[in-house]
Amino acid sequence: MKTINASCLIIVIVSAIIFCGGCATLPNVNEVIETTADQESPQILAAKGFLSPAQSKAVIERLKHRVNPTDILERETAVMEAVSGSPLIKDNKVSLLVDGPATYAAMFKAAENAKDHINIETFIFEGDEIGSKFADLLLKKQSEGVQVNIIYDSIGSIGTPGSFFDRLKDGGIHVVEFNPVNPAKFFWRRLLRWQPTHRDHRKIFIVDGKVAFTGGVNISGVYSALSGREEKDEKKIPWRDTDVQIEGPAVAELQKLFLDTWHREKGPDLGESNFFPQLKEVGGDLVQVVGSTPGAENRITFIMYVSAITFSENSVHTTSAYFVPDKQTLKALTDAARRGVDVKMILPKESDSSLALYAGRFYYSNLLKAGVKIYLRRNAILHAKTAVIDGVWATVGSANMDFWSFLREDEVNAIILSRDFSAQMEKMFVGDLEKSDQVTLEEWKKRPLFPRIREWLAHLFSHWL
Repeated sequence: MKTINASCLIIVIVSAIIFCGGCATLPNVNEVIETTADQESPQILAAKGFLSPAQSKAVIERLKHRVNPTDILERETAVMEAVSGSPLIKDNKVSLLVDGPATYAAMFKAAENAKDHINIETFIFEGDEIGSKFADLLLKKQSEGVQVNIIYDSIGSIGTPGSFFDRLKDGGIHVVEFNPVNPAKFFWRRLLRWQPTHRDHRKIFIVDGKVAFTGGVNISGVYSALSGREEKDEKKIPWRDTDVQIEGPAVAELQKLFLDTWHREKGPDLGESNFFPQLKEVGGDLVQVVGSTPGAENRITFIMYVSAITFSENSVHTTSAYFVPDKQTLKALTDAARRGVDVKMILPKESDSSLALYAGRFYYSNLLKAGVKIYLRRNAILHAKTAVIDGVWATVGSANMDFWSFLREDEVNAIILSRDFSAQMEKMFVGDLEKSDQVTLEEWKKRPLFPRIREWLAHLFSHWL
């Protein structure tokens, strides 16, 4: 979810201007690419350790032979390894969870089978029916000796009563509020470092260090309706989102991100939990876990998207909940379309953030003129953040294509290199296309004056959306 309510957004934007001065900038991705131009194929991590350079290259070559010619496999992975420090990991099984109900069902099943620990990091943990079901299950597992640890974002969960989290704490669950919006909760010596715009937008759910979930799904009742339903009642429009379930060695990378946040936020001692069990080979998917945090050197999800689009040769199919592009993202998309890449974007027809919706639409003309195909998802609040490129490179995560996500939030995306998984992503993409309305340049030119003015005004706030 982009915003909780209008007043909350105003407070955060004003605070951002006061505390940050609007000076945050994005790195030059072309320069980043140039620094890695001579880098060899990345060394791949397996369940039993790193492969040799020759073995790693052989894995990539086998995958390249299964798809149409593309440089994305070697060049993108080299860039991401250089900037993120996260290895490309083989021997994983990645399952696509196409909507909220599928995600919750898989999470509940995994949690019910937990034996050691459950670690949850989420932007929103609501106290509604879905949140209460999760709370009941987590308290039950805690009573059975499974240690449950939760990180929730202070702004994201601002509408959740404190009594909801108190109940979890009283049951023995460790609960950490990320970057409390109330500065009084800080020790005085930390007050001067208070950054109200730094939010934890990640969604990570880990069970026993063996299975993990990540994507865009928060813990909230808005996802309880099936994404495929064509609702006519606006009050019942479902939220359309996507997660993945990961089993195998890559789970350890998500665990590291969770523990890093826990320690940065000075969470309570985690005891003797076995966070890093020996993980077995469970599948054939190559996975890279990309985590980003605010900071000059940490715009990793931004570099991921721009470089992947830059290296595309055949197709770029993205689904974006909040699309407010910077100059580099816009150029990467339009350049790809102009060189003949099939660039299709599914964007929201309706949104919980009208300002972001209108600001994004300001850029439609340039995209359409370049040959980018735009589709608006109807009868759903689009919240997914996914992409599949050249039929082999896919990502599912929490990062949006906007300044706020790239500059100010902790985010996490899973990159999956797999022809079979990408085929599943393409099938899901086609399903969403069938429930979307295409925007043509001719129709867009004919829109009335008022929407044009509204879009122009909204785009002035692009840096804060």
